[in-house]
Amino acid sequence: MANHDPISDMLTRIRNASEKRHEKTSIPSSRMSLSIAKVLQQEGFIAEISEEGEGVRKQLIVGLKYSGKHRHPIIRSMQRVSKPGLRIYKNTRGLPKVLGGLGVAIISTSKGVMSDRDARKKGVGGEVLCYVY
Repeated sequence: MANHDPISDMLTRIRNASEKRHEKTSIPSSRMSLSIAKVLQQEGFIAEISEEGEGVRKQLIVGLKYSGKHRHPIIRSMQRVSKPGLRIYKNTRGLPKVLGGLGVAIISTSKGVMSDRDARKKGVGGEVLCYVY
């Protein structure tokens, strides 16, 4: 696997951990993964975020959320939209609505990584990183 996509890796780790009902999962830390985690936290998909380790070994520890007594994962689906081989950019008007506004699209804009809702409010477009619902 020569071309590595850290964002896809992050989404897969969160998806797998929540399917297995883990309390937390660790992700190699980067500025981008931290920004995405912060948006997921603001939107109520994950509980807490903390960092462990130093330098290259720095890990992002993400606390997962579940609902009800049967512990159904809050995150039902995470899909990578823009991939390294095919980047997807949208302007403000072209920003996607995920599940009619129930889900969230995470957008990387010139003003930072934010949800589609925030990007619309700020009137900025950008790269559509992923859909979460």
